[in-house]
Amino acid sequence: MGALSDMLGMGGYGAYVWPAFILAAVVLAGLLVSSVITLRRREREAQALEAQRQRPPRGTNKSAG
Repeated sequence: MGALSDMLGMGGYGAYVWPAFILAAVVLAGLLVSSVITLRRREREAQALEAQRQRPPRGTNKSAG
């Protein structure tokens, strides 16, 4: 158990290293979640625009040509 304690203590710098590591992990996780949410929103917007583009505008008659 002493070896694990020594490893986690990092020669006295563990009190600085571990919080920094945890903060970095939280920030990266937040960026990942934000990116996935934005990606899904943009995909829905793109699908809506594509569906709108494929529909003829109101008041036009494609059969009359």
